[in-house]
Amino acid sequence: MRVFIVYAHPSEDSFTRHARDSFIRGLEAAGHSYMLSDLYKMEFRTDISEAEYLREANFNEGAPLPEDVVAEQNKINSSDAIVFIYPVFWTEAPAKLVGWFDRVWTFGFAYGNRSMKQLEKALIICIAGHSLQRLKEYGHFDAMKTVMLGDRMFDRVKSKDLIVLDSTSKYDAEARNANWDRNLETAFEAGRRL
Repeated sequence: MRVFIVYAHPSEDSFTRHARDSFIRGLEAAGHSYMLSDLYKMEFRTDISEAEYLREANFNEGAPLPEDVVAEQNKINSSDAIVFIYPVFWTEAPAKLVGWFDRVWTFGFAYGNRSMKQLEKALIICIAGHSLQRLKEYGHFDAMKTVMLGDRMFDRVKSKDLIVLDSTSKYDAEARNANWDRNLETAFEAGRRL
């Protein structure tokens, strides 16, 4: 299986980077190939330009798209699965990833007269400081699923799942350390089973 990974974290000194690397080791162990868009390293522009806004607002799929957007769309259409790996910021993905959706999910590609192929699988791996229990208790987990699986993935994929690697906050070093290996094993297995 050919997997496109969209990764969004501003620091290499993060648990999220370790989770990404474990996931990739799992993919490799299963014989999958992958492409990686590291949005921060790429300095992917996330603010939508006026021309891009007018293209979307007027449903004008004939208007040209920026090269960086076309490159990301080509990665999607040459893949079988898409995986998003990111930290949870205020129950949401980082602004860098949200802006990626704003720019890449264009009219005529991800909606309208779609040219985006329906992918076999989508997997969201998000890294949360809080425990999964707390995210569920406050309704944040359901909100995350609604946005990522319900809205952004919708019917663009045949199968979709969201995995939370939880209790990773440096604020609670004891919980972070206690869950470190379990979370990395979960990431590895997610790659192996994809």
